[in-house]
Amino acid sequence: MSRASLQSDLANAQARNARLASRMQQLERRLSEALGEQIWRDSGLGAAADVEELLRKITRLEQHTVELTARLEEREAELASARAANRELTKALNQRA
Repeated sequence: MSRASLQSDLANAQARNARLASRMQQLERRLSEALGEQIWRDSGLGAAADVEELLRKITRLEQHTVELTARLEEREAELASARAANRELTKALNQRA
């Protein structure tokens, strides 16, 4: 082994060591963030991850409720009209007899 070869190996090892140290810091940071988020969710202090979807669903359900209420009111009005017509017809039939 020559001195130049050993110096090249040392430089390569140092560069690899620097890359690994940088990668390790990146992974430690990601792990810390993931654990922090998990603890935040588990504590109940943080909002659920799907809050936006739940709010959209609430809005859709409220709109559906309004539509169903309007349809129910229409049906009740139709039923009241049919009952009134039925009463009138029954009254007319009873007067003929």
